[in-house]
Amino acid sequence: MTAPSRPAPPAGRSALRLTVVPTPQPPLDPRPALRLVQPGRPVPRPVPHPGPRPRTWTGRPADEFGPVPTGRSELPSAGETGRRLLTTALEALAGRRPLAQVRPLTSAGVYAALSAGRRPVWCAAGHAPVLLGRVRVCEPVDGVAEISAVAYRDGRAHAVAARLEGLDGRWRCTALQIG
Repeated sequence: MTAPSRPAPPAGRSALRLTVVPTPQPPLDPRPALRLVQPGRPVPRPVPHPGPRPRTWTGRPADEFGPVPTGRSELPSAGETGRRLLTTALEALAGRRPLAQVRPLTSAGVYAALSAGRRPVWCAAGHAPVLLGRVRVCEPVDGVAEISAVAYRDGRAHAVAARLEGLDGRWRCTALQIG
């Protein structure tokens, strides 16, 4: 038997040829397991890289501007500060004290939101005093405290919560929610 003949290429074109091009990479090792694991030698392990470590603040660095976070050990009681903040804010919203008294306890954003003029109806209406129940404190991270309480006025209960962050050696309210 003879091999089938190939048809001739069309006029004006040359026949296709297969050319092997060497790859620029070294050939694959067919024995990777033998190369990595040898009898009597331990299996190499990747070096662990620990994540970022929490910072401990001992004071203001000389080259840093703005508020400096403060650790819990250098701050006063979060419960007492939280009670004072919530009482002051609720009394200011009820019109019993000037709103400017809240400014040193809050961040600029919280103070701007309080001074925008929108007050909860239950704070603005009525003449009964605002009473604050037990203040609960949760500290999820060093230098951060989340506080919550129930405010009572005219026989009704309302939820109040705030986030305090330790900045420059004192607690400052960075979020306030009045329900």
